[in-house]
Amino acid sequence: MINALSYVFVQNALIGAFFTSIICGIIGTLVVTNRMVFVAGGIAHSVYGGVGIAAFFGLPILVGATGFSVFCAAILAYMLLYAKERLDALIGSLWAFGMALGVILVELTPGYSKDFMGYLFGSILSITQNDIAVMAGFSSFLLVFMVLNYRVILGLSYDNEFTQLQGINTRFFGVMLMVLIAIGVVISMRSVGIILIIALLSIPAYCSEIFTASLAKMMFLASAISFIAMFSGIAIAYYYDLQAGASIVIVLALFSFMLAFYHHFLSPKIQFA
Repeated sequence: MINALSYVFVQNALIGAFFTSIICGIIGTLVVTNRMVFVAGGIAHSVYGGVGIAAFFGLPILVGATGFSVFCAAILAYMLLYAKERLDALIGSLWAFGMALGVILVELTPGYSKDFMGYLFGSILSITQNDIAVMAGFSSFLLVFMVLNYRVILGLSYDNEFTQLQGINTRFFGVMLMVLIAIGVVISMRSVGIILIIALLSIPAYCSEIFTASLAKMMFLASAISFIAMFSGIAIAYYYDLQAGASIVIVLALFSFMLAFYHHFLSPKIQFA
């Protein structure tokens, strides 16, 4: 792997993996602690509708995907607040609609290319300096946002009713969480793709939750696990000429299976405060 580091595209991939790990570690922890994995999956898969809209109308992919995903996140946030009993059905509808809309619009786009498949399954070995700049900017924003609102996010994640009684606008922060999920998915889709992004949002946070109940420590551990898995996946993909996104997810899944087996059968008390 040392020789591979001399290539710019490998360097970019590792830098991108670092910032993607921060994004998914923070957002994934919030998704898992708030039990919103299915919601995050719905937002993630609806993003492809934004990719299709951007391609069809000649807009930057990032702009189209972000706009459409935030729109879907706003709808889900509204349903989460006012019609939670029908949320699962709406998620399924948005999930299917977004994917179908994206497929149709991409096919109708003049000069259609299979390069769009990279948005579905990721292409971390082809990310650019501009992609890295966007990842760095959003990960920095996430870190600042969490530091400034940590106590509110902590209350929102573990005791929403008590937090609301303290006079905090939990609805606003709930909507903000949905928007952050949407933007995080869009920015991270270059790494593992829309279809596989849910693995980065759920598996590292699940693994970190085994070791600690602290929200801040969970975010740190989830980010570390994400980066280790992404580094390993990139190395496997480079040496064996495999798809990097899928390799990363396989590494994550195998790690989670081994950790779960160890935790439940070999060492049931490995959690730290």
